[in-house]
Amino acid sequence: MTLQQKKTVLVTGASRGIGKEIALKFAAEGWQVVITCLNNKEKLEAVQSQIQALGVSCLAFTGNMGDMADCKRLFQEIQNTFGSLDALINNAGVSHIGLFQDMSMEDWNRLITCDLTSVFCCCKLAVPEMLKRKQGKIINISSVWGVCGASCEVAYSAAKGGVNALTKALAKELAPSNIQVNAIACGAIDTEMNQWLEPEEKEALLEEIPAGRMGQPSEVAELAFQLANGHSYLTGQVIQLDGGWI
Repeated sequence: MTLQQKKTVLVTGASRGIGKEIALKFAAEGWQVVITCLNNKEKLEAVQSQIQALGVSCLAFTGNMGDMADCKRLFQEIQNTFGSLDALINNAGVSHIGLFQDMSMEDWNRLITCDLTSVFCCCKLAVPEMLKRKQGKIINISSVWGVCGASCEVAYSAAKGGVNALTKALAKELAPSNIQVNAIACGAIDTEMNQWLEPEEKEALLEEIPAGRMGQPSEVAELAFQLANGHSYLTGQVIQLDGGWI
């Protein structure tokens, strides 16, 4: 089987956390994997080594997925190496916690670029080949704050709300071409992004979650793989993976 005949997935923001787990899950299932990060090249290459140790081909790319020029370079490398994508996992994102009135224009633009514009750029470049082949899966990693909003996370909530709306709209546009677009709206997932919580804050959070615990990155990865590996009639959905929290 040639590289072009194997299934290929692109996972953005894959140097750590949820993105890393998703990339490793697809690799364990035999998919070729393309991974990206903004600037943590060492960590990304460590993930690449883990994937290659599984006997799977992996392309690692460092760049800004919210910048169309960087994205075009990435997709050219994907074309040269693997041909085309079977699945796109838009996971790249950052958070910003603080009062709305204290947020600078620079902070706002950085977050919107990373969390929302990156989804536009990657979809824009992935969709044409998917249309040619009349198949493809796009899975956007979102947040429950995009559903209900969070105090002191206005920009993040706005960006993830945009991701959710983009998911629903693009799904309708691409459904006639057998391309499914869904989002996973994560609740409290046990990653570095939540390490700032003090013990008492974490305990209070867990009391709010009916499941009584935080989710694991591996659980997000499992759901992402399931969505990418079937469910051709499931599209336009924002699936809340939150232990019943919201």
